[in-house]
Amino acid sequence: MEADFNGDGVRDTVIADPEAAVGSVRGAGVVHIVYGGGKGSMQLSQETPGVSGAAEPGDGFGFAVAIWDADGDGCSDIAVGVPYEDLGTARDAGGVQVVYGSGTGLGNGRAVKEYHQGSGSPLGGAPETGDWVGYALAAGKTAAGVSYLLIGAPGEAIGTLEKAGGFYYVAANAATAVGINQATPGVQGVAEQDDRFGASLAASPNHFTVGAPGESIGSAPFAGAAVIFSHTLVSQIPKPLQSLSQDTEGVQGAEEPGDGFATSLAMIPYRPASATSTTESLLAVGVPGEDLSTTVDAGAVQVFRITASGSVTQVNWIDQNLADAEEQAEAGDFFGQRLAAINTAPNSTASATTTRLAVGVPGEETSEEHSEKGGVQIFPLVGAPGGSDAWIAPGEGIPADPAPRQLAGMSLGATPSALYVGMPYGPAAGHAVHVFGWNVASGGASTRTFKPGEGGIPTGDVAFGAVAR
Repeated sequence: MEADFNGDGVRDTVIADPEAAVGSVRGAGVVHIVYGGGKGSMQLSQETPGVSGAAEPGDGFGFAVAIWDADGDGCSDIAVGVPYEDLGTARDAGGVQVVYGSGTGLGNGRAVKEYHQGSGSPLGGAPETGDWVGYALAAGKTAAGVSYLLIGAPGEAIGTLEKAGGFYYVAANAATAVGINQATPGVQGVAEQDDRFGASLAASPNHFTVGAPGESIGSAPFAGAAVIFSHTLVSQIPKPLQSLSQDTEGVQGAEEPGDGFATSLAMIPYRPASATSTTESLLAVGVPGEDLSTTVDAGAVQVFRITASGSVTQVNWIDQNLADAEEQAEAGDFFGQRLAAINTAPNSTASATTTRLAVGVPGEETSEEHSEKGGVQIFPLVGAPGGSDAWIAPGEGIPADPAPRQLAGMSLGATPSALYVGMPYGPAAGHAVHVFGWNVASGGASTRTFKPGEGGIPTGDVAFGAVAR
């Protein structure tokens, strides 16, 4: 969904710096809102009037964000993850704050709603050190028109199993949420220490997926797995459909230590040529630790089709060694560390031009001088991936001088009209968010750039653009 917090029909932009200082409080985190149509900007933090809590060192306000119309008033709302928030003596317990839009912008309508653990709190249970509630977020509307919010808590302990992980499902802007983990009846898989279930999330109107990149498969630690759900509620719990890993029948590849299957996820609504309505989804799964033969940690992306009945089939494998692809796989590329995808025409038959996938390749380098410069590779999600892919990187479309450790591709955001590429790392002069059209050619120019100190955005940053929408 494109952000429109004041309901004026003009796209707004969200840029987070979760490591920024608020006053003298280092690492508290801020979220910048730039209103479209030249209507100014604002900065959200835990010191903004009406936002509960207080800015504290290392909170990470803005580590994750989700944008959707939670209350159905025609104005977008924003959920802000604060995964390192301390609650009492529970360090890094985490939480989420929902700030509502209105005709006069964010924070001027309904009171901020907070989701955290604890007695009498929306998520119930008890806050524990290292739960990381709000580490990942996803939100939108189901095919039935019901709003939903997904909240990842990958550090959640299940009994004595530390960091087994879990997530919460909030339906229809409710004040309460249902907590789900791999020990919940009906959910495929087994809760294990360090699974980190809930570290990644992706959703479409018909389905959603929860990643567990730390999942051990056999004797392979951190091989990774994911569970696909329907938004259909059964006894108030979303219906689990299938577990996925490289050990699942019909899934390409083999589980290996450190593959990190489901480190990143992206999902879009999908209508095949034979269908008259959009009841399916395409799911892209990043496997950034995948070895390609002897090329260690080159990375890959696997694409799955999810039907209305819940059946799941792999339809593509994407890596940089594909025929006609722009780049070549190298050790340590970590292709697939981040993903963003869009269907620009969800009510039409899907095509290579309407279904696009952006893949972050933060370990990419063009020379020893520019180690881990990074880049972004854009593919069609329908048809041959290498047939119409594009490559952008610092100095190659991304308007920043190439430099070491820029890690381009670590921040990607998708809206129907634009791909957002954040550049929060490397030399401070290059920190920015660049906006591209989804069908940009290799090395093509951005359509707009946001930088600290320009366009009403305050100067000073630490990781400006770590999240952008």
